[in-house]
Amino acid sequence: MSASPRIAVACSGLGHIQRGIESWAADLTRALRRAGADVTLFAGARAEGAVALPALRRTGAAATTLTGGLRHLGGWRYGMGSAYDVEQTSFAFHLWRHIRRRFDILHVQDPMIAIWLDRAHRAGLSRPKVIYANGTGEGAAVMRRFSFLQVLTQTAADAWMPQKPADQMAFAIPNFIDTTRFQPGDRAGPRARFGLPPGQTIILCCAAIRRFHKRIDSLIQAFAAVPSDAMLVIAGGREADTDELIAEGTATLGDRIRFLPDLPRDRMPDLYRAADAFVLPSLHEMFGIVLLEALATGLPVLCNDTLDFRAIVGRGGLYRDLGADGELAAGLTCLLDPAIRAPLAAAGRAHVEQHFAEAAVTGAVTAMYRTIQAAPSYVR
Repeated sequence: MSASPRIAVACSGLGHIQRGIESWAADLTRALRRAGADVTLFAGARAEGAVALPALRRTGAAATTLTGGLRHLGGWRYGMGSAYDVEQTSFAFHLWRHIRRRFDILHVQDPMIAIWLDRAHRAGLSRPKVIYANGTGEGAAVMRRFSFLQVLTQTAADAWMPQKPADQMAFAIPNFIDTTRFQPGDRAGPRARFGLPPGQTIILCCAAIRRFHKRIDSLIQAFAAVPSDAMLVIAGGREADTDELIAEGTATLGDRIRFLPDLPRDRMPDLYRAADAFVLPSLHEMFGIVLLEALATGLPVLCNDTLDFRAIVGRGGLYRDLGADGELAAGLTCLLDPAIRAPLAAAGRAHVEQHFAEAAVTGAVTAMYRTIQAAPSYVR
């Protein structure tokens, strides 16, 4: 990058939460460093390659107590509307102290962090311009706040353009995947390391282990309706209802299900290689980095039939209306057929290499930085 800006990438959950946003922050920083960028990663807990900053973690008692105490006092108005908001707000204060003078750009997907640091920038209290990448699916009221907005799919960009403020710079740049880290390989070794049966067909789901949005309960019930001895493996972050879902899954499927909560991300490439196919039961996602991870590892993907999912998964997907009765079970049944899986797997890997490999996306990100660096400090 010529006249390289000093970039801060930040994520309050990095180091203690396993989600797509956390993966995005870590992967983006590694890719930018390989491209020669001047970039620093800030996290809400200790994480490899990151500067750890204090924050009231969303899973802690302090954040929960503050949220409950301020709920009836309009806590949402000042960044205290949820435990996640409390975490972001407390993190944002410490982040501001670190970046207010020494950085040119802050790139973030946590919305409340973006809001606080953008306010500070507009008030002349913080130097870096804020790029908000809408990875959490915020609505127009949040999206129009920012002078610099990144949306993750062309479908989202097309929907946003008619209502975009005239003086907002918006960029359609997707998330990406390191296809050398996530790639097909030996299946026997990873299965042995995870204690998974060598001979069974394994369907993998990587998502927060929760009912709301991720629909893990629906996946368990659908898998129970599939007449097979295949195994369902579910890996993801813990949520309030995780233990209940683990008990429900074990009672329903017995030894046909295995849960791996809070699995460190450095073990994820091995887990994908241990599987035969991948399923994402949620009906929508802003992007879904797990889809790229699965496809890059050579797994066929079963997902809901939406324009965004089709753009991400391409020819590597088996698409069904997963909100309709019986469709999730029907899709899972199709995934059990090796003759269906093989062409999807090959097509999916090629699709990711062409559209979502690191080299294909990092150039667009660095070009966005240069454009924003050259823009006036106060676009709006």
